[in-house]
Amino acid sequence: MARPSTLFVCSACGGETLKWQGQCPACGQWNVLERRETSRGTGALKVASAAPVSLDAPSEELARAASGQAELDRVLGGGIVPGSVTLLGGDPGIGKSTLLLQVAAHVAGPGRPVLYASGEESASQVALRARRLGLAASAVEVLCETHLQSVLERSCERKVALLVVDSIQTVRSGEVESSAGAVSQLRECTAQLVRFAKSTATAVILVGHVTKDGAIAGPRVLEHLVDTVLYFESEAGSRFRIVRAIKNRFGAVNELAFFAMTETGLKEVRNPSAIFLARSAEPAAGSIVTVTRDGGRPLLIELQGLVDRMRFGAPRRVAQGLDSNRLAMLLAVLNRHAALSLQEHDVFVNAVGGVQIEETAWDLPVMIALASSLKERVVPGSLVSFGEVGLTGEVRPVAYGEERLNEAARQGFKLAVVPRDNTPRKPIEGIRVIAVTRVDEALAAVFNAAAASPRPEPAARAPAAAPARS
Repeated sequence: MARPSTLFVCSACGGETLKWQGQCPACGQWNVLERRETSRGTGALKVASAAPVSLDAPSEELARAASGQAELDRVLGGGIVPGSVTLLGGDPGIGKSTLLLQVAAHVAGPGRPVLYASGEESASQVALRARRLGLAASAVEVLCETHLQSVLERSCERKVALLVVDSIQTVRSGEVESSAGAVSQLRECTAQLVRFAKSTATAVILVGHVTKDGAIAGPRVLEHLVDTVLYFESEAGSRFRIVRAIKNRFGAVNELAFFAMTETGLKEVRNPSAIFLARSAEPAAGSIVTVTRDGGRPLLIELQGLVDRMRFGAPRRVAQGLDSNRLAMLLAVLNRHAALSLQEHDVFVNAVGGVQIEETAWDLPVMIALASSLKERVVPGSLVSFGEVGLTGEVRPVAYGEERLNEAARQGFKLAVVPRDNTPRKPIEGIRVIAVTRVDEALAAVFNAAAASPRPEPAARAPAAAPARS
């Protein structure tokens, strides 16, 4: 016979404790524990055991469905996997619903019905957006329902190939006595949707709200339950959008997809390097291009450095898109191993385009940009550089050096200053590689190349970042 028991569940993180406390022991927030009545059996629990299956047993290979966006398919690992559950998060108004409506319209077809369950908009609003985007969405059915059991019943009746839930925070299950958006509701609804997807081979995409810190609202258990977690990112005022894969059981993580928001919806950007290479027509001191690697692709990004004599107080060290602590270390290396003292100067560095560079390949180009700004000597516009710098002044290699050089050559750059260990095995057509081992050697090579040019070279321009036509 079951006996009642009392648990206290945290509404913020979903943690459980046997007694009430003012502060949650799991996440540390105050006044978030809620009382829950549960039932615990006194006898032994009987569980039906499943027969183990050998990994050598033949398994059915399910074909992926194309989303209609090559960039999104790339992030997903090749397309939408039947029976997978994908969680898409992003700021309000960034384009989550627009992208998923485009995907739903492309997937839908004869024998492949798609159900778009909207808990935030009416059917007329969704239809209005589809007309504005010019979508032929006759096979997409819209269900304005927040009750999970009703959504699952309609999905089973239609035998849908894709179920879109917009958003998971608006859906509630009758098996849990709490309001929509509560931690218990999010956990239970997501678990039921995962079981539905695995048992029926229906692909499910969930839209998740984000907190002010940019993380998906709700407990982290949601990200553990689903197969793929995608984040929509964008800089304020920019029309470009980035979809980043944080978790992917069917492909590589940290892959990136680039989109441009237009009047007719999101269009994929085939040449993302062009977004960050909109340089000034006249070369200026303190500007250089580096090749970073974010996800599985190399990206060319302009780095800018500004050195200004300190007016008062302590010198300032400001880094936008780069690690400020590592910048301070590089300034010490410049002083010790390149005889460039910036102790009486304010230093500012910036990664153009609002991108955040997490790797260390920006060490060498930033030091070149700062030396260029200090000496008022322009770096040739056709020069590109990358490399990690150690505390003893040595230039260390970075991963995927040859791929970075191939991308630079493809974008029209003619000269590259890179670590010696990143020298390609075979010469790359169109680009001359200068291999260096120390910081002072790299600075001398760059400024000798600048002196050899009779006049400043125009900045290398990549093709315009025009979105691909659907």
